[in-house]
Parts: sequence; structure tokens; C-alpha cells
Amino acid sequence: MAFDVARIRGLFPALGDGWIHFDGATGMLVPEQVASAVSTAMRAPVSGPGGAFPASQRAESIVAAARRSVADLVGADPDGVVLGPSASVLLGRLVDALSTRWTLGDEVVVSRLDEPANIAPWQRAAKRIGAAVRWGEIDIETCELPAWQYENLVNARTKAVSLTCASGSVGTRPDVPTVVEIAKRVGALVVVDATYAAPFLPLDVNALGADVVVLSAQTWGGPAVGALVFRDPEMLERLPSVSLDPNARRAARLELGPHAYPLLAGLIASIDYLAGLDDAAAGSRRERLLTSLGSAKSYHAGLLAQLSTELRSLRHVMVIGDAMRRIPSLAFAVADRKAAEVAEYLASQGLCAFADEGASGLFAALGVGEVGGAVRIGLAHYSNVFEINQLVRVLEELR
Repeated sequence: MAFDVARIRGLFPALGDGWIHFDGATGMLVPEQVASAVSTAMRAPVSGPGGAFPASQRAESIVAAARRSVADLVGADPDGVVLGPSASVLLGRLVDALSTRWTLGDEVVVSRLDEPANIAPWQRAAKRIGAAVRWGEIDIETCELPAWQYENLVNARTKAVSLTCASGSVGTRPDVPTVVEIAKRVGALVVVDATYAAPFLPLDVNALGADVVVLSAQTWGGPAVGALVFRDPEMLERLPSVSLDPNARRAARLELGPHAYPLLAGLIASIDYLAGLDDAAAGSRRERLLTSLGSAKSYHAGLLAQLSTELRSLRHVMVIGDAMRRIPSLAFAVADRKAAEVAEYLASQGLCAFADEGASGLFAALGVGEVGGAVRIGLAHYSNVFEINQLVRVLEELR
């Protein structure tokens, strides 16, 4: 396998801004081929679907190609791919549709490892119905999400289990298949957020076992487009439709109004970009994705190991968590410094990173706010050893 980071960096014009980007967890920079695909689609005549003329047929072709590309990314059926403006919007629609069948006393299970955007829709729906929200807790030392606890969390009243495939804050990858197996014993629906995992791991919706997988193209350098992938497309026919088209079927039932066709063209290009991360990748797009993301996984595992080792060698830096299975994201705190102060200093030295004060979400559960918050580091496909060394050098000076 050949993950040539120098070649990959050449695909990103924005890297010429002179900054070192450790803000990948909130969205990678956009490759040139994605920007070109969007602009090209905006120049071509595209109309609403359903017409017999070329502009309308072009719209239908773009939507169909976008569904196929997302399906290739996770090994799914294109008929089960719902497209929309963002992962959070689509998740909200899904939860609203599911909750129409809940009753007082039903339960949903969420986790402390998830981002607030994954948790809020479930909390709102539960409050509206009178359902209970139960929490999967994390180990405060390692930031692992132990799968065994779901034996006690899931019961006959559980309607849905929601968890992340990987944390964008601390990198933890929980044991999703085991949680899914526990949930399936009682017939609970399982929704897995693969937003942060998708850029770095080969994914297979059938291997995960999740009923629905959530994706956001921005995390891998795509446009502002989200997707829900249903393992069984027939499930969509059993959900209330939100479409303006009374005859909408399958995925279209959860899609409201017309699509942003240029952005869908960019989505297709972004998944083609992922498929080309490895120079040696060959075969179908699905096969190239498996090869390329396998290479990305190996490359970033080494880079993350070096980053973690270097940061832990600094006595005034505390790395938060130490999970066994991870994506290349981590968080740290600096002794006697607030996270905002550290992030500002990094920015003054040309490094992009975000501060989290620990007021809510995962870091609140860890009590990170008591030490001034944490700085989040998210590596990207274009991250390299030089940038890791620069970060460590700058932090060494911040004593």
C-alpha cells in the first residue's frame, strides 16, 4: 500500500495559506477536484427532476450517482442512502419519524462519548413523548466506552440505541458490533454516527450491524452534505414521509425539497478523492476505497502514535484519554493554562486548533472544565511528521 502524503498535500490549494491545520476534526480542507466538481456543476444547466429534457435528466443522474458513491463508501445499497444539507438535520428528521411510534415509558440509549449534535435530537424527542434517556458512560481514565455496560442499559422498553463509531474529540473507537448485538436481542434500532470514522477507516454497514449509519462529507473534505445510510432500504417505507412529493419512495421519503445539485457533484468527487488516497488502489470504487482507507488507517496510526508519545513526554502537557482503538484525534490540557489561552498561542505561531472549555458534552463529563478546558487536535489526510514536530516545539515553549 502506498499512502504518499506529499502527493496528497498537492491536492489541497488551501495548504498554501502558510498555516498548519490541526482542525481536521471539524472538517478537512477541500481538495481541488471537489471544488472543481462543484463549480463545473454550477455552470451546467440543471433543472428539477422529472422532466424529459437534458437539464432535468442531469439532475436525476447527479442524485443517483451521489447515492451510489455514498453506498460504495460504506458497502450499502444505493436505495438506502438519504441525502440532505447536513448530518444533524437528517438525524433530526430520522428521530422525529421514529418517535411517532414511541409511548410513555419507552427508552432510548445514548452515550457520553458522542457529540452534543448526536444526543440533542434524542433528548428532545424523549422529552416530548415522555420517554427516558439512558446513558452509556465513559471510563474517565482511558475515555473508552465499555460495551459490557449495555447489557444493563438495554431492555425490553428500549426503542433505539445511538452511539458514535469514533469520537472526534478524543479519538475513541467503541466496540460497535458488540453494542449492536446486545441491542438486537430486544429488537432496538441502532443508529451509528460514522462522521468522524469515515475519513480514516474502511467501513462496512453490514459488518457494523447498525440499522442506520450517519455521515457528513465535510469531515473528509467534501461539501456541506450529510447522508443517512439504511442497511435495509425497505425500512424507509415504514417511516412517516417528510417529502413534498406524496409519491416519494424509499430514500426520497426523508428528503425535503430539491437537492443542492452542485454540492452533490462535489460529494461524488470527494468520495472519488478518498478512493484515490492510495496510489496502488485498483478495481471498482468500493475496492479502491477499501484499499485507500486501509492505507490511511495505517499511516495515521503511526502519526497519532508519534504525536501521543511526544505530547506525553512534556511534563506540563496532559493528554486526555488513552483508548486502545482510535482515529487520529486527541485532546490535551496544559498545566496552569486555560485551553483558550493555549489555542490563541498556537494560532500566534501559525497552528490551527480549537479550544473546548468543557462546559458541555464529553469534556464536561470528564470534568475538564475544572482544569481550564482542553485543546482538540484533529489530524487530516495531509498531516505529516513535520507538522507534529512543529506542534511539539511550540508547546515546549509554552511553560
